[in-house]
Amino acid sequence: LLALPACGRAQTIELFNGKDLSNWKAVLAKPDVTKDQVFAVRDGTIVCAGDPLGFIETDKSFVNFKLELEWRWAPGKKPGNSGVFLRVNGELKVLPRGIEHQLKAGSAGDLFGFQGMKLEGDAARFRLTPNHKLGGDLRALTKTAAGEKAPGEWNRVEIRLQGGNLQARVNGTLVNEAGGVEVIAGHVGLQSEGGEVHFRNVRLRTLD
Repeated sequence: LLALPACGRAQTIELFNGKDLSNWKAVLAKPDVTKDQVFAVRDGTIVCAGDPLGFIETDKSFVNFKLELEWRWAPGKKPGNSGVFLRVNGELKVLPRGIEHQLKAGSAGDLFGFQGMKLEGDAARFRLTPNHKLGGDLRALTKTAAGEKAPGEWNRVEIRLQGGNLQARVNGTLVNEAGGVEVIAGHVGLQSEGGEVHFRNVRLRTLD
């Protein structure tokens, strides 16, 4: 996997150019469904239909970074489930090996490690589920605070991942912290998991 950059000066990268998803690839549960049928670009916004289960991921991979993006549930529709994937690596599955920052309505800020991906945290908030049907050996760390706005409004998430430490903020509120995160180069992903969800202003600043 190619990590940008492994060392040297920090860079700010617009992961979504506001026009198309040419630098993202899709992994979907239904192989006969194309990326464009699930993820479309309208007026500078990524519109994810939410079905089938899967995700899009960046063509580049990263290790240490601060990721910022905005998301909302489709106005006038029932809010659903989605997530932001970090350090996606290994065999591509609909729940890939990596870390998820949960965006599910009411649970934004929960953290998951799929397919044996390691993370650690307060024992009272941590659980391990071996051999999960889709997530493999799954680690979960429940958020400490709520920061979401009402469904249909834009939310901002900021995720800082440096070495084994992860901090997550939703609309400026620190909602979760984890340690012991496996340090490995991986892709950034946006999930399709039920419910139309919109993304915009997806940018990443690399950290040493």
